[in-house]
Amino acid sequence: MPTTYYAHSAENQPHARWQTLTDHAHKVGEMAAAFAAAFGAAEIARYTGELHDLGKYSPAFQERLHGSSKPVDHATAGAKIAVERWGNVIGKLMAFCIAGHHAGLANGSDEGKNRRSLKERLALQFGADIQPLDDIWQQEIRLPPTLAVPPLKADIHHCGFSRAFFIRMLYSCLVDADYLDTEAFYAAIENKTIERGNYPALSNLQTNLCHYLAALCNSAAQQSGEDPAHAALNRLRSDILHHATAQAAEPPGLFRLTVPTGGGKTFTSMAFALEHAKQHNMRRIIYVIPFTSIIEQNAAEFRKAFGELSEQAVLEHHSTFDDSKLKDQDSKDKLRRASENWDAPVVVTTAVQFFESLFADRSTRCRKLHNIAGSVIILDEAQMLPPDFLLPIMQAIKELAQNYRCSVVMCTATQPAVQAADGFYRGFENVREIAPEPEALFAQLRRTTVQHIGQQSDADLLAKLGEYPQMLVIVNNRRQARSLYDAVAKLALDGVFHLSTLMCAVHRSQTLDEIRTRLRSGAPCRVIATSLIEAGVDVDFPLVMRAEAGLDSVAQAAGRCNREGKQAPENSHVWIFAPEDGWKNPSELAFQAGVMRAIVRHHTDDLLSTAAITAYFRELYALKSRELDKENILQKHSKAAKSLDFPFQTIADKFRMIKSPMLPLIIPFDRKAEKLIDALRHADHIGGLLRALQPYTVQIYEKDLAALYKDRLIEQVNEQTFGKQFHALSGKLNVYDEAGLKMKNAGNMQAENCTW
Repeated sequence: MPTTYYAHSAENQPHARWQTLTDHAHKVGEMAAAFAAAFGAAEIARYTGELHDLGKYSPAFQERLHGSSKPVDHATAGAKIAVERWGNVIGKLMAFCIAGHHAGLANGSDEGKNRRSLKERLALQFGADIQPLDDIWQQEIRLPPTLAVPPLKADIHHCGFSRAFFIRMLYSCLVDADYLDTEAFYAAIENKTIERGNYPALSNLQTNLCHYLAALCNSAAQQSGEDPAHAALNRLRSDILHHATAQAAEPPGLFRLTVPTGGGKTFTSMAFALEHAKQHNMRRIIYVIPFTSIIEQNAAEFRKAFGELSEQAVLEHHSTFDDSKLKDQDSKDKLRRASENWDAPVVVTTAVQFFESLFADRSTRCRKLHNIAGSVIILDEAQMLPPDFLLPIMQAIKELAQNYRCSVVMCTATQPAVQAADGFYRGFENVREIAPEPEALFAQLRRTTVQHIGQQSDADLLAKLGEYPQMLVIVNNRRQARSLYDAVAKLALDGVFHLSTLMCAVHRSQTLDEIRTRLRSGAPCRVIATSLIEAGVDVDFPLVMRAEAGLDSVAQAAGRCNREGKQAPENSHVWIFAPEDGWKNPSELAFQAGVMRAIVRHHTDDLLSTAAITAYFRELYALKSRELDKENILQKHSKAAKSLDFPFQTIADKFRMIKSPMLPLIIPFDRKAEKLIDALRHADHIGGLLRALQPYTVQIYEKDLAALYKDRLIEQVNEQTFGKQFHALSGKLNVYDEAGLKMKNAGNMQAENCTW
């Protein structure tokens, strides 16, 4: 038997520099306990950490450290000991985490997929199936006779959900501690400094934000000059912000900020969050946004507001983040590491990243979860929560507020009717509004007149585009947008533009710059777009036409009309229309449009009032009541409530907010893109290149990619090194023009906003 057991070896280093197993176990235990203290689970986390590598107390594993290639299961031993010591409740909570600290959380019983279930792992026998342990472990790891789990607040219907959620949180503490201690050991061996932590305090960020907003207010006052309308708008925005921040003393829990377009929701929500965090000693702000198409815009606003502190304080975690905006490599490396565990003071991320992580099974996705505890979470455009997963998402929000000291702010102009007070069965309770009198705000900030004008053929739309020199037409699929654009181009009208996600981001940005310039100067500007323009794009048209959709989408479209309030509402029209029969909506969109039409009949006087929005969501959720948990996520938790055999892997597989994943196609849009593609062809390291290429990609379905490849219009880039996952258009040829990529079947609206 070895006299000293090691957790990690170091190549070409004497044993004295290897990390002992007892050192690693105790450090991981201490760190996991510190993480779990945020939700009252320090003790159970400590011993989960101390037991996680128990299987390394075997000669067979020590031989691996000395070069043996024979595989050794080092995770099951600690799981078995936990259950033997503390029984089938507390021990099992720990066993899930210990057994899965590398492979991921498994299913509890035998419905496992590519992982053995926890039941199978616990049935393995020392000596016969897994390596026996050297008894020395009992001298080096001292286990208490009893352990306690912090009491979890849960109603009788969802106690299983609470237990499973706790396991994921405990798992997060373990895997993050394991990663960090291992990273620190190897950094010391290589004489490297790993920069983590040492972030600016939230109080310093709040100070900078206050100074920035004061300067912004003064500048706006000077610019408005003698214009009483602009002066009144600035005063109203200031009143909203100050009223909201005055509510920050309210106890942590659930809040909503209901402010129409133009009311300054973004900075108001951040100002409230910072003040609320200060008053209740909360740890960070997590800003959750539904679309990547606006996440960079909001993050850029926060960076301006926080000034020189922003580079160290604001973490953007999404697929299209371009770190070239950061000044130095140290900042890039630090924020890259922060994306692993979200330890930054301000995290700006997507709804998909946030909610899928809460239901995940992989260590890389779960690692950050413990840092969500004690946070203020802002759900921007909260009405965009996907109906198919609404109930499990709501339960996760309740769990964060009840058991993990979080406050959640639902921030939108179109609040979903998900409160018990709205008649939603087991809906949110005690949700506090932090905006001053939302109904009055909607009246004060009313900018448009919304009407349903019946069916409009493409010929009707073309006629209106010819009649009105400045207008925006929003349709529900990329094929119709392209078809209309091509038809308008034949009319030789001045100032015609197209916007869809079949244009790469750099192309869209250039087009939007020209659109804004024309709108400001009063030049002709006719835009045919898909729903992407509704996602926070700052444009101001005198007339908007919107194909039928949900009422929340109509409200978003209305936000692009008379945005600056320069015209009277009765002269600023938003016309809803039914497209001609040839353009069918996807089934979900057609369903939402049907509910919207029902609301139109009863709220013709003000279709965007808070009463109309509430009525729309009530009807929508009532009709979809059996589909608000389409994958039966809550039922899967409930069935395992007594046995604790939670099907973690199955739940993670089912909880996918994007059902039809799309593939990126790189567009050689300009010389910079061409150089980056050429560099990718020969690169050994691709992370930085891929981030730089994100603004030059479009997302298309796999079948469309295959069709382009068959026609020899795309190439596989760096196939030998990295396989076939990177594709680039073979020159723009004739399949990419001023309106983007030409596709035989350009897909529907649901592809318009990449949300991962």
